[in-house]
Amino acid sequence: MTCTEFLKILDDVIDESIAAETRVEIETHLKKCGHCEVVLNTTRKTIEIYRCHEIYELPVEVNERLHASIMERCRRVR
Repeated sequence: MTCTEFLKILDDVIDESIAAETRVEIETHLKKCGHCEVVLNTTRKTIEIYRCHEIYELPVEVNERLHASIMERCRRVR
């Protein structure tokens, strides 16, 4: 399984609506690919936070860095 193939079925992975043999391929891929593991874990956590309606306040320093980074990226794109 490639990263692209994994990302195409990410919704099904999260919903646990995949065939057993595909699950084995995914688990094998995730053991070797830290990037896809992070994507899966982050997506799951995002859904969990959204479902719980938790308000997550970023620390001021992180918020400022994130905002500055987004603004810099917007300037570069223009």
